[in-house]
Amino acid sequence: MKRPLVVVGDSLLDRDLEGRVERLCPEAPVPVVEELVQRSRPGGAALAAALAAADGRDVTLVTALAPDAPADELRSLVETAGVRLLAFGQRGATAEKVRVRSGGRLLVRLDHGGRRGGLLEAPASDVLDAIASASAVLVADYGRGVTREPALREALADRAREAPVVWDPHPRGPDPVPGAALVTPNRAEAAALVAEIEGDSLRDLAARADALRARWRADAVAITLASEGALLLDDSGEPRLLSAPPVVGGDPCGAGDRFGATAAGLLADRASLADAVAGAVRLASAFVAAGGAGAFSLEPRVDVDPGRVARPQVGEPLERLLSRVRAARGRVVATGGCFDLLHAGHVATLEAARALGDCLVVCLNSDDSVRRLKGPDRPLVPAEDRAAVLAALGCVDAVVVFDEDTPEAVLEELRPDVWAKGGDYDVSELPETRVVERWGGRAVVLPFLEGRSTTRLATGAARA
Repeated sequence: MKRPLVVVGDSLLDRDLEGRVERLCPEAPVPVVEELVQRSRPGGAALAAALAAADGRDVTLVTALAPDAPADELRSLVETAGVRLLAFGQRGATAEKVRVRSGGRLLVRLDHGGRRGGLLEAPASDVLDAIASASAVLVADYGRGVTREPALREALADRAREAPVVWDPHPRGPDPVPGAALVTPNRAEAAALVAEIEGDSLRDLAARADALRARWRADAVAITLASEGALLLDDSGEPRLLSAPPVVGGDPCGAGDRFGATAAGLLADRASLADAVAGAVRLASAFVAAGGAGAFSLEPRVDVDPGRVARPQVGEPLERLLSRVRAARGRVVATGGCFDLLHAGHVATLEAARALGDCLVVCLNSDDSVRRLKGPDRPLVPAEDRAAVLAALGCVDAVVVFDEDTPEAVLEELRPDVWAKGGDYDVSELPETRVVERWGGRAVVLPFLEGRSTTRLATGAARA
């Protein structure tokens, strides 16, 4: 069972304006954007909280809001995401970031408000109580004043002695409180904070992490490296580079919040530090591949029947599940494969796929289909057993077996919003891409764990 999480930090209102560009302006060589469609979403600490809630976790957001209309809109978005909001007053205007896009390409960003005017009031007792009882805390500092509040800092320092506190710092923000379990500066932030160490080699990164860990009196520092993953340094003194799986395309907006929310959640669930950072790298990569914050759905996950059973074909129970998810404006995700000898690579891909929506349907190759694809000695495990193992995973909501070589026919029946494929494919070359795009769906290539394969497991077992 996933443990609750408290997120503390500065919240922003993000707006996306998507339009069509077909000509340049006659007054200047700039594009004319027409037929604009606006979409608002939470940003900053509010995005991190919404992402954690989308993982199926109880989340409380502690933040400051100005008394204005954008704050009211942000409050509504946070509540829609299923997050409990504890807010105290802030001077000035709510920070807004407006991104104008066309065809998925960012044309310009307009920033409004957000000048640091200080807090109007100290946090109330319910805020301090929430921090004091948290299984874990994520601090998402965006340099706008929340993490400077004295009573809040004292509460965070006290909690850091008892539970994991993950701190995502900002160049304009204060130092993390002593005793943080994990501090997560990015490469540029770490370089600016430790300017006396030049270079960008693994040795240089490790030296910066060591200096920051000592300065902040943190248990560990993980310098996030975008597509390269993260470098982790804890009290062992041995740096570990946790590589990111390859990502084809994607949008990095919000990746830091996805990383922090995942790491803090896993530490709340008592995962090891290395496993928490590795899981955060993996899920942040999947988040980028899926389109980043702009593609994130605010709707909270729908409850599904706890007793999941494998279904050899599309039947009434599966149809009810899909209807229930769609009635709640949820997102249906499908993935597929043989899943012969389920291994850690399969599980990582399935978990990443489930994080893209509100239910996950696995399209499973039948025994005949596997034999045609893999040879007469496969599968090693019959379809009935493979389906039962998959259905027992918490990230899988339903299994459907298909007999063809490819899943196009079953996709026509399921009509998922997202088709997720694990590997290093070019998404434009997947035959499933053209299928799901016919009803407005999209295909996503998810990163996979290197070195895990059924063939390798089977070969090793034969040699043993």
